[in-house]
Amino acid sequence: MLLGDLLSRFNDESVAADALQRLGDLVLLAEVCAGAEAEGLPLGAFIAGAVQRYAQDASDDEWITLMGELGRSEDPGLTCLKRALIHATRVPH
Repeated sequence: MLLGDLLSRFNDESVAADALQRLGDLVLLAEVCAGAEAEGLPLGAFIAGAVQRYAQDASDDEWITLMGELGRSEDPGLTCLKRALIHATRVPH
């Protein structure tokens, strides 16, 4: 699925939750849920903001890492989403 298509559906919290579960990373799921709660945002809004911050703030090295992962990915949208969420939960904003 294309990342833009997925993000456009994140106003439905069940879509956002499903995308998180499909990442298959329980630690990341917990960190994202905690981040959304800490910021007082619905899960979908937190995720969409995380992707936007990633697009704006990721370093050149991070983009190179993402490009390498995309080349091996069966689902580039989820791969990009996962990198963005890792970045969002581990980088202060």
